[in-house]
Amino acid sequence: MNEFTPTERTKVRRLPDRGKYDSESVYGILDEAFICHVGFVVESQPYVIPTGFARVNDTLYIHGSAASRMLRTLADGVQVCVTVTLIDGIVMARSGFHSSMNYRSVVILGRATQVEGRDEKLAAMAAFSEQVMPGRWKDLRETTDAELKGTLVLSLPLKEVSAKVRSGPPKDDEVDYALPLWAGIVPLKLTAGNPINDPRLPTGIDPPGYARNYKR
Repeated sequence: MNEFTPTERTKVRRLPDRGKYDSESVYGILDEAFICHVGFVVESQPYVIPTGFARVNDTLYIHGSAASRMLRTLADGVQVCVTVTLIDGIVMARSGFHSSMNYRSVVILGRATQVEGRDEKLAAMAAFSEQVMPGRWKDLRETTDAELKGTLVLSLPLKEVSAKVRSGPPKDDEVDYALPLWAGIVPLKLTAGNPINDPRLPTGIDPPGYARNYKR
């Protein structure tokens, strides 16, 4: 298990016991999530944009239209902050002050680089598909040259990274534990419904197993 060295920018200072710097924690969060939020500044104006992503080894990939202002800006090498958050439960304490959420989050800092090579670009696109629906990429038609040209892929090295995790029951003031108030956790999880066929799907084509039995 590799460790990320915390920096002045990634070290968890408030509630430092929640900070995680091991690759198992960081990669586990990244591999479970769908959406990241990308923060950057253009002409003194901050922006935070949600987008899909994928992790391949120690690199995070994001992608989108070649016309995307966000991607074109990031490709110029500006500083970027990427965050990912998973919510595991609502922590209901005996006071509003101590009520919280159980969560797992990751913060990544650095500069992104445009992916130019065809093979790496295709591998990143396969990773995007597998991040959302494992098993789907092998069933898709081949990506065309026009689609590759119209897609901008950026890579961000996972070097300056930290995770923060909150788990467990409420942590009330000691005097409040005797109050006749319910306290505990309401667990939350992402669940999939039954697949819905495309209205233009030819008859006789059933949803594949990875869609019928989708789990995260």
